[in-house]
Amino acid sequence: MSPFTIRPAELRDVAPIVQLIRDLAEFEKLTHLLQVTPEKLRPQLFGEKPVAEAMVAEVPASAVVEGESTVVAFALYFTNFSTFLAQPGLYLEDLFVKPSHRGSGIGEAMLSRLAKLAAERNYGRFEWCVLDWNENAIRFYKRLGAAVMPDWRLCRIDGEALAAYAKPGAPGSRE
Repeated sequence: MSPFTIRPAELRDVAPIVQLIRDLAEFEKLTHLLQVTPEKLRPQLFGEKPVAEAMVAEVPASAVVEGESTVVAFALYFTNFSTFLAQPGLYLEDLFVKPSHRGSGIGEAMLSRLAKLAAERNYGRFEWCVLDWNENAIRFYKRLGAAVMPDWRLCRIDGEALAAYAKPGAPGSRE
């Protein structure tokens, strides 16, 4: 496998990151949920008030098909907070390595870099979610020492349900 470099994402990486997000959605069979574009992602990472950070893995041009990006992986993350620890934490929203570059150590190196970043920032924890059907990822994370939290379930309100719940008069509303 080719050598790789892991570095913080730069403005020039937005389009390749969006393509990797599309690849991730395809892998997870969730393309019907995609709304990401470079124009929508750019201010979230590099705008006046960024809400997330990203890092990328890059390989030499000789390691990719001509015309493809040398950015072959990304991790997008942000700060969350633990009330129990009274400390911030690092939450990994997504990590994706192109299939042709898996097994080269990129995923492990990115997770290691993120764990180091959390420790340097004096965060209390580093966490992420994994789809229950992704047995390869679950085995990989366990091998690295991650605990898969079987008693926790992710809850989400989004889209139309979020808009409806946010309206005055919705359940729980005091307006």
